[in-house]
Amino acid sequence: MTYTLQSPYLQLTLDPQAATWNLYSSRRNDPYLDGVSGRVRYRLGRKKFTALEGWRNPQVTPGEGIPSPQGDLGQLRMEIGPDKNGIICTLTFALPEQHPLMLWKVEINNQGVRPVRIEQIEMLSAGFFPKKRLLPQAGPVMLRTSMPPSDCGVIRPHPDPGELAFFSNGWQTWSHTGAFGARDHFQRTRLGFLTAPMWHNAGTPRPKEPGYFASDMFGVLGDREHRTGILAGFLSQRQHFGSLLARIDEPLYPALRLWADGDLAQLDPGATIDTDWAVIHFVDIDDPEPLAPYLEAVSREHGIPNSQLAIADSFTGWCSWYHFYQDISEEKIRANLQAAVETQETVPLDLIQIDDGFEAQIGDWFEFDPGFPEGVVPLAREIQAAGFTPGLWLAPFIVHSKSRLAKNHPDWLLRNRWGLPVNAGFVWNNFNKALDLTHPEALEYARDVVRTAAHEWGYPYLKLDFLYAAALKGRFRDPTKTRAQVLRKGLEVLREAAGPNITLLGCGCPLGSAIGLVDAMRIGADVAPRWLPKEMGLTTPIRDETPFPSTRNALQNTLTRASLHQRWWVNDPDCLLIRPDSDLTLPEVQSLATAIALTGGALLLSDDLPQLPSDRLRIAEQLLPLIDPSTSLGQGPRVLDWFDAPMPRLLRLDLENSTGPWHLLAIFNWEDKSQEIRLPLERFDLDSAKNYRARAFWEGNLGQVSGGLLDLGAIPPHGVNLIALRPAPTDEPIYLGSDLHISQGLEVTQWSVATPEGVRLQLERPGKAQGEIELYLPRLPQRAILDQKEIIWRATGEDRYTFPLGFDQTAVLEIK
Repeated sequence: MTYTLQSPYLQLTLDPQAATWNLYSSRRNDPYLDGVSGRVRYRLGRKKFTALEGWRNPQVTPGEGIPSPQGDLGQLRMEIGPDKNGIICTLTFALPEQHPLMLWKVEINNQGVRPVRIEQIEMLSAGFFPKKRLLPQAGPVMLRTSMPPSDCGVIRPHPDPGELAFFSNGWQTWSHTGAFGARDHFQRTRLGFLTAPMWHNAGTPRPKEPGYFASDMFGVLGDREHRTGILAGFLSQRQHFGSLLARIDEPLYPALRLWADGDLAQLDPGATIDTDWAVIHFVDIDDPEPLAPYLEAVSREHGIPNSQLAIADSFTGWCSWYHFYQDISEEKIRANLQAAVETQETVPLDLIQIDDGFEAQIGDWFEFDPGFPEGVVPLAREIQAAGFTPGLWLAPFIVHSKSRLAKNHPDWLLRNRWGLPVNAGFVWNNFNKALDLTHPEALEYARDVVRTAAHEWGYPYLKLDFLYAAALKGRFRDPTKTRAQVLRKGLEVLREAAGPNITLLGCGCPLGSAIGLVDAMRIGADVAPRWLPKEMGLTTPIRDETPFPSTRNALQNTLTRASLHQRWWVNDPDCLLIRPDSDLTLPEVQSLATAIALTGGALLLSDDLPQLPSDRLRIAEQLLPLIDPSTSLGQGPRVLDWFDAPMPRLLRLDLENSTGPWHLLAIFNWEDKSQEIRLPLERFDLDSAKNYRARAFWEGNLGQVSGGLLDLGAIPPHGVNLIALRPAPTDEPIYLGSDLHISQGLEVTQWSVATPEGVRLQLERPGKAQGEIELYLPRLPQRAILDQKEIIWRATGEDRYTFPLGFDQTAVLEIK
């Protein structure tokens, strides 16, 4: 006997006799899964056991219209067991009526007389994995064969074989995120114990073979040829960290596993633990928002209201880190505060954030460096009095081995099975330690650090860094907790200590653990004043270490995680570095500025402000949010090649105001040499039969559009061409763009055309503005009047004219 659930989108069939399930779409040529299995691996003493391999005599309970954060659910609940050790497993499958998702979870209840330790809860296994060493505790050794066993299940991104690829999401802030092809290798660190504890989830494999890839929380197995895929993952990471392993080296036989890591957490007699909801979504790779159904389901699961993300574009400011690093003092902060005051008319910032270096030692948060003899309270008052928001960096879960805390409270430190403090990674020229947050006093210390900084020192903006340290593999004081539960509890305590009105920015944090608790999240590697990673003067050994600080690495996740913005939190792409004396070329600075601006989120400078020349400050002026918050770039772009390129290079952002609709197209050249680039408009999902007029932002020149091709000319190494593309009626004036704002149009708040009188437009910018706009005018202009003063214009091409402007916040331009 089989059981079936059906929604307007999907049909799920359970086969208790085979202990498998199938999932099909209501549409033809969609992905499907057939013969999917799962199991629970646990230990009793030193012996290993497996549950759920068979569904013997299941007790099945159907349900309809069951309320949930995902709307009403159709549901099947299946209780299986107990096994010989008293373990009962309950599978719950659900299909939302309003969303194209499948959900399922596992509940484990120990009705035995002895505690067991949960090793792994496999939620999905489909396809054949011949390499045992990629699959810890995955069963007997299997050799590679041309045909997989008949009982291993089938997963198909499309009914017909095509070009397979996999989109992998990294564990935490700095972990690599991006798409891989069948011949690619997974991004692994070669630095071993120096960095692996920081960058990689201890429960997620790091495969070596080409065509094998891992992911954390969610991933997408897809077909680049047929443009369809299967997203599998979890809606939250409250209970367990979720991992995936994909195999795409043989196009006929893709394979996928999804599991919740039990961390060998102890399940006592009478106790129960649930997994987080697992989820499947069939993806249209070319959809303007391909991941939106999943990302928004995660947001609903965490109860994130849209109003919580209303701060989306308010993060503009300055951070001390990327110029001074730990070499900071009261005097250096005050000098930059004064410079921010002096440039406020042209570069209006909101935030002044003090980064690492004020504290006596990492972990000793209530003792201060000699450069801060009075602590940080006086600076908070000065920053506030100058009209800025004070911000402060903290790392409440990580501990320097030479700190007083490590010496005075060794019992607070997380330890391994040999009783030694765990390695939290090599930073600050030190192998650092981590707090065991299941120790009540350690958790209370972390709470007190955040409470004090927010409510006694006067910092309403806190950047909380190195948060992964709470989720390292070790032996917790409370053996019943998983790593995910420990980290989630720690973050909940920090949020409670801060209160609802303090802005929390997470960094170095496993993403799923912080959803609904932080206001903003760093989504990628640290930026740096150089394109490639460098350490101790060396680049080659760490060139491929994508979580390592560098501008290239910061850009990677800024693009691949752009869709998280305004769904889970405000994205923090890290700081914009614009100083001329760094190792970055001007095209590399422009690429960083373009990616930060178009993907939305935080915009922080991190140069020594008093030393910045006006031409570099000009770059910051062009990116700052406009006066009217409704005229923002915060909606996020389409990352057109998110599934096709290791590092995306094509963005499209659709904008519209009184000047009409237009498209911002960003085309990056990630090569180490200049590239002549011509692209068909179809590559941007635009109609090649239409006529367009184009303007390039950084160069101010014309991107040619003819015959459905966008001729960009030469783009320098690591550079970008940012084009404003507008539909081109032949008999009406067109606003082509400006150098006032990177949007090339949102600076216009009113636009009216009155034939034959001419054109009237109103412009707005925060502070004082200086620049020029460019118009297409089918008739020669006779006069141009800016705020009742006549100005001179120049012709820049056939029926194209440029008008120089200077104004304070608002201006009206009339062209007769």
